Amino acid sequence: MTIRILLVEDQSIVRNGLKMILEQDDTFQVRAEASNGLEALSQLKKINIDLVLMDVRMPEMNGIEATKHIKTQYPDLKVIILTTFEDEEYAYQTLKDGANGFLLKSSEPEKLLSSIYSVLNGGLVLQEDIAAKLMPKLLQQNQGPKSKEVQIPLTERELSIVQLVGEGKSNKEIANRLFLSVGTVKNHITHILQELDLRDRTQLAIYAVKNGLV
Repeated sequence: MTIRILLVEDQSIVRNGLKMILEQDDTFQVRAEASNGLEALSQLKKINIDLVLMDVRMPEMNGIEATKHIKTQYPDLKVIILTTFEDEEYAYQTLKDGANGFLLKSSEPEKLLSSIYSVLNGGLVLQEDIAAKLMPKLLQQNQGPKSKEVQIPLTERELSIVQLVGEGKSNKEIANRLFLSVGTVKNHITHILQELDLRDRTQLAIYAVKNGLV
């Protein structure tokens, strides 16, 4: 199976380097490239893509804006944010908008490739040092009354799944931990999203942290 990737980066030398790293893995194919968010949106109208690697700082339309548009129009499309800036505000905003991961461009090639596989398997990937800054911010947002936690309309099994999603676990990892099939985990997550009126897995992970389930 070939994973079709859209690479969005305004510096051609960086884009070419990322392409070389990605195509070391025969599974990955850089099907299209773009130098800003507007070009990325245009490419998505013409080509079927499985995953977008998105730079943050670009002319005309930056990665934050582009991610918001992409996730609105293509909610199932995976997006991993790449940046050279260790700024948790970027991570927080893009995660709220539905991004599936946030990595520094300085990451080792093996980290980038493994992160793509994790996201494709349903995981949420955060660079460790960014996660360390981001989690306290999410926890501080938990301003609601404690009684709200009791009103969460989920079973004990579903709460366990939400907790593991909040920890960034993939469907396969959750299945192994809870002795379930991957298909059963997917069905549970679909039901959980409906019950909590959430759009996707990323929102569910943030929900888990904000409500003290992690």
